[in-house]
Amino acid sequence: MIRIGVDVGGTKIEAIALDGAGQVLVRRRIASPAHGYAQTVQAVQRLVAELEAELGTRASVGVGTPGAISAATGLVKNANSTQLNGQPFAVDLARALGREVRVENDANCFVLSEATDGAGAGQRMVFGVILGTGVGGGIVHDGRVWVGPNAIAGEWGHNELPTRDVSTVVDTLCYCGRRRCVETFLSGPGLAADHARTNGPASPALDAAAIVALAQAGDPGAGATLSRYYERLAGALAMVINVLDPDVIVLGGGLSNIESLYGAVEALLPGRVFSDRVATRVVRNRHGDSSGVRGAAWLWPP
Repeated sequence: MIRIGVDVGGTKIEAIALDGAGQVLVRRRIASPAHGYAQTVQAVQRLVAELEAELGTRASVGVGTPGAISAATGLVKNANSTQLNGQPFAVDLARALGREVRVENDANCFVLSEATDGAGAGQRMVFGVILGTGVGGGIVHDGRVWVGPNAIAGEWGHNELPTRDVSTVVDTLCYCGRRRCVETFLSGPGLAADHARTNGPASPALDAAAIVALAQAGDPGAGATLSRYYERLAGALAMVINVLDPDVIVLGGGLSNIESLYGAVEALLPGRVFSDRVATRVVRNRHGDSSGVRGAAWLWPP
């Protein structure tokens, strides 16, 4: 069975075709339409047609989006690609492609990819984390995405940051309208904002990558910023472990590439998790930037 996965992002739309063993047969990437819902539907339709023409066969189609399909309305919600919000994206794609199309949140696609044949393969409960421009998450149990009745399962980034042993947390405002969301501290912009607040207005504006590079070079201020980041990440992940008790947590997004993160967070978890030991592993993803589009293809299980 050939599976096509499509990842609809804010700047690009990527499509791949996988064979039954998960090998990539064809890959295409185009720029996302700047404006217009109808153009987005047409772009996905065109990519699928191109892949099927090259393969000479009809395939199943799964699509990852930056939002979720509301269980109440069937419309997209919470997408930062705002042209999708309030639209019947799954229905319109099915009509355009002439077949059933499975549509899922991109963080859920990421964790499904890693649970299927990535860093979480063979584990029953996998929690996937995106640490990038935003903070997302998803849950896979026994090989299937757990969406939940509100279609928000795994959205740990919009819980309030736990503050049991962190006295320096400020009152941030998240784009969602809530205060002190995990995302406002653990995203790339959140890390940069924390560094700027701590080092004062006279310090140069640095992004997350620059702060990490400075810390690795021995800069004390950047090192302190990373230490706070690790403490906050450990506290937020401990909250997830206390609720889900997953076998493994797989990290993705740009900040998952920080080498020192894994040892630091795992060392901090025992003091924060309600257990005599912490068996949950925190690991880096295997498929990198391809995890989302691969997971979209795996929405049609083997």
